[in-house]
Amino acid sequence: MKTHEWTTFTYLRDLPVFNATSRRRAFFSHLAKALILVLVALVAWLFYPRFSHDASSMLVEVGKPWPYDKLTAEFDFPIYKTDAQIQQEKDDLLSSLTPCYRLIPGRETRWMVLSVADMEQLQNDHYKAISIVSPDHTARTVLLRNIYTPKTVYLETGEEVIPNLQNDTLANNNIRRTVLMNLSETQGMVQAGEKIIDKGEIVSPATHQILVSLIKAEAERNTEGGLTNMSGFFYFLLVLLVMGFLAVYLIIFRPRLWAVKSLLFFALLLSIIIVISSLLFRFTDRQWVWVVPIAWVPILTRVFFDSRTAFFLHLATSLIVALASSQPFFFFFVQVCAGGIAVATLWDVSQRAQLAQTAGWVLATYVSTYTIFFFYSNGTFETIDPRIYFLFAINAVLIVCAYGVIYLFEKMFRLVSSITLVELTNINSQLMHDFAETAPGTFQHSLQVSNLATSAARAIEANALLVRTGALYHDIGKMTNPQNFTENQSGGENPLLKLSNKEAAQIVISHVAEGERIARHYHLPEVIIHFITTHHGTSLTRYFYNTEVRLLGADKVNPADFSYPGPRPQTKEAAILMMADAIEARSRSLTEYTEQSISTMVDDMIDLQMQSGQFSDTQLSFRDVETLRRVFKERLMLIYHHRIQYPELPKEEDK
Repeated sequence: MKTHEWTTFTYLRDLPVFNATSRRRAFFSHLAKALILVLVALVAWLFYPRFSHDASSMLVEVGKPWPYDKLTAEFDFPIYKTDAQIQQEKDDLLSSLTPCYRLIPGRETRWMVLSVADMEQLQNDHYKAISIVSPDHTARTVLLRNIYTPKTVYLETGEEVIPNLQNDTLANNNIRRTVLMNLSETQGMVQAGEKIIDKGEIVSPATHQILVSLIKAEAERNTEGGLTNMSGFFYFLLVLLVMGFLAVYLIIFRPRLWAVKSLLFFALLLSIIIVISSLLFRFTDRQWVWVVPIAWVPILTRVFFDSRTAFFLHLATSLIVALASSQPFFFFFVQVCAGGIAVATLWDVSQRAQLAQTAGWVLATYVSTYTIFFFYSNGTFETIDPRIYFLFAINAVLIVCAYGVIYLFEKMFRLVSSITLVELTNINSQLMHDFAETAPGTFQHSLQVSNLATSAARAIEANALLVRTGALYHDIGKMTNPQNFTENQSGGENPLLKLSNKEAAQIVISHVAEGERIARHYHLPEVIIHFITTHHGTSLTRYFYNTEVRLLGADKVNPADFSYPGPRPQTKEAAILMMADAIEARSRSLTEYTEQSISTMVDDMIDLQMQSGQFSDTQLSFRDVETLRRVFKERLMLIYHHRIQYPELPKEEDK
């Protein structure tokens, strides 16, 4: 069974008029939408990694084979030393320095005397000599064994002396700073075009350090700005190009979605949340990007819109994320397969199990496509990270959690999902219970209209669930004064006949406004309220209008006094309900139920509505109308078919 592709966004009451004459308003409207697309590109650029290669993907462990394609240097870059190498060289340089001491003026003696603490420090640092600067700024190097302490002088000569050498801290710091500044952090260069590593080669410590150097060099190039690195700018242009293609698709194939800024913002907000999450995960660990439930994009879009839009938006989102990936084709291929499966399997979200089943299919798609593609690219499973399958499982769990996200987006953008529609069709709800108790005849009429309209909607591939729900609520306004409507009078006197035709017509017409009031009191969605306000369109209350015309003449009767306020139906679904409502009500007044009488009645009612222009704002085609005629006739024939008369057993006295 085919399902309806369009869902609730086409039924909001604030849909724009597409034949608007204000060019200025249209210009600014398109400009605002274009700015939204540019904003998406800017946000994606802000979270774009500041180096083209993914650090975690480049840092394959030493001793493991290189799992990716041949890597060639795209520019000249130095090979940086490791932190351990730099620290070792610093230690070697500092240990080779000769500490500088200054001779204290006025303490010149035949001995060079250091304090005991200074001597112990020099010995602990394994120094063999020191440099002594005289007051005349001349320096000489003296072996440490020729330097005395007050203790050694006393033991050798019996004289008591005080230290006459003082650590020249300023000179020592300057020497250290000069030496360390001249220490090079690099050890060679890699030339542009030079091969770094080929696929399958074992990553050696030297190669590993070259990869680290490449990442560091690219990061420095990106932070320098200017014209040295344009990857971020070109990424912005690519994202803007993707957004442009998305806009073209919406303008050509989904103009109603493009026309309403709030709905456009919904689609782009969902996409940018996924993009930002994916890019943020890439800053930590490349593998964790697979946790991001990118399948939310097609799933949530399918729930509120249609399959084609869902898949197209998924393509755009996956492409934006893939462009920032170290393996864009690999990532894009896997995500496209998963998104396609999500759209294909999510034919109905009215059941809890459906989303869980879709999550299972997406999980299976991730596992199979990732494994097959990895083997295709590497020729072996040895380098595959087993963690990836655990991340896929987390992704599937997050997909099931989309139920909560659906509810959140419903409230934010006043959308209605099939889950909500199923809940509204529950006739055991408080509103439906009150409806059945207060206006039982109208309630039964609504059930019959719901069945008729559902069959008709399926025949032309309209949204059957939406029509069914709208039909259940279209006449709830009659709960206010149920006795004024014939289906609730049980053969009693009609109180409207005691009023003037105009007054009676206004009371009948008022059930539309009352229905809207009750619907808003119970917080029914706008899409359902649209059915309530349009199920009579701008048609006439013909019984009272015709009666008034017979009494006064057509020239003395104002049709506006007997017309519903509208608006007219704006969707196929609303038009189907209008037809089903009028046909079901009229069928109750037939004196005989034959194929001819039912066919004539259906044709008359639909022709009357078409002649009065009730369907001019909808997208019903002539083929749709003819199909609806046929379905209504077939359904009514089944409802009012003649039953065979069962033969009775002969009575005892007749034997």
